[in-house]
Amino acid sequence: MTDKLSDKDKKDWQNFLNSADHIYSKDKEDIQKSDIYEKKIDLHGYSLEDANKKIYEFINYCYENRVKKIVVITGKGLRSKNLSDPYQSKDLSILKYSVPEFIKNNPELMKKIIKIDFDAINSVSKGSFDIFLKITK
Repeated sequence: MTDKLSDKDKKDWQNFLNSADHIYSKDKEDIQKSDIYEKKIDLHGYSLEDANKKIYEFINYCYENRVKKIVVITGKGLRSKNLSDPYQSKDLSILKYSVPEFIKNNPELMKKIIKIDFDAINSVSKGSFDIFLKITK
């Protein structure tokens, strides 16, 4: 095969191999510009206030970075100390229920969301739910 190469081609190839110049990689740019399909956030151990603040920041970050799906891990609430406190709601104080309510009641966040998987929230066997985000242009 090298017999078919001209002397000029061989010289150009050798110059290329010895060159310190970098070649533009269109594949690398495609990876950087491509949408990220999924990100996860684990809210175990957060207080209600801190969890809401964290999810607010995380949804905004994901939206700005073109993430399509967020998996929010809240836990099932089985070990929550709220169950023994008569002054706290047994349902809405647990992150599993309160974080989705916070998101649903925040118009700024809801403008960025296509869907929240409420079936997973209402399932006793799941400690996470998915949020599907709109993609910015």
